[in-house]
Amino acid sequence: MSSFTLGNHLLFAITLFFVSATITFLLVKQIKIFDIPNERSSHSKPTPTIGGVAIVFTFFLSMIILYFFANTRMVTERYFIGFTFSSLLISAISFYDDFKCKPFYMKLITQIIAITVVISFGIIIDKIDFPFDLFYLNYKSLGSASYLITFCWILGMTNAYNFMDGLNGMAGGNAVIAAIFFCIIALDQGSNFTYMVSYTIAASVAGFLIFNFPKGKIFMGDVGSTFLGFAFATLSIIASLYDNAHTSLLIIPLLFFHFIYDTFFTFIRRLLNRDNVFQAHRTHLYQLFNRLGYTHFAVTSFYCIVAIFQGFGALWLIKIDGIQRLIVFIPYLTFQITYSVVIIYYARRQGLLKE
Repeated sequence: MSSFTLGNHLLFAITLFFVSATITFLLVKQIKIFDIPNERSSHSKPTPTIGGVAIVFTFFLSMIILYFFANTRMVTERYFIGFTFSSLLISAISFYDDFKCKPFYMKLITQIIAITVVISFGIIIDKIDFPFDLFYLNYKSLGSASYLITFCWILGMTNAYNFMDGLNGMAGGNAVIAAIFFCIIALDQGSNFTYMVSYTIAASVAGFLIFNFPKGKIFMGDVGSTFLGFAFATLSIIASLYDNAHTSLLIIPLLFFHFIYDTFFTFIRRLLNRDNVFQAHRTHLYQLFNRLGYTHFAVTSFYCIVAIFQGFGALWLIKIDGIQRLIVFIPYLTFQITYSVVIIYYARRQGLLKE
């Protein structure tokens, strides 16, 4: 596994949790940078933001410790540094954006830069283990298409996570659940790097989460949500292609299926309605759910319960092969379609889609 024992890993994770919690507490008490509510906000009073700094600081502290004290041969140093450096870059840029409130296109440019760094370190989806022989491409090189696929996956996941960070505990709670399941899967399959990075993410976010849910005493801001989406997307590539066990690339899409579906569904619906898809709005499914009269606690709890069921689906997925891996997604897709129909129906009746 590494030079650590399981007991050491557990102690390390607990330590990271307290480090993150301590930093978050200090941010709540000392940093006077507030998210001022407006007509599109889901909170009613000024709330400290950039709580994601605690997540990011704790995570990178853990990566430094792992670099010097764990067995870095679990992945090559190139991938270790590429993952760490690009994640730090996206965090630093997002931290600046939190201060300056840059428009979306500026954030998009900075994300493109960070993704370019990832690709330059060779972290690329250059082959996919298709669950069936698709045009003779089964687990063969994707050629130049690999760069486009990698770019779209990381960019899409980064923004999906950022868009879903709108209610107390939504981004943090689902990150902890997904990271724990990814940790269990990686440990079971022997992917040491993915296992350790997953529990450091879980511990780092959990320390922040106790101040964010159920009462939103602080928000993570773009520095936190953008980092998490980017880190999960990049880690999924490393786990699939460069870690010991080559964990299926489908794991992270399944663990965050409700986030990906909500983002994709909302984008397509707004596009068909000829809305400005780059303009801020409050018509994501989870936002409509909240605006129908349900509390932050209720909506976030609902999404976290869904995340847990998706986690069990991921545990099922790794035990099967072939076309059945795609079949695992069918019940979750059916549920999300039903959920979206219900939410849109009641939101339309209350006039919540007119923005």
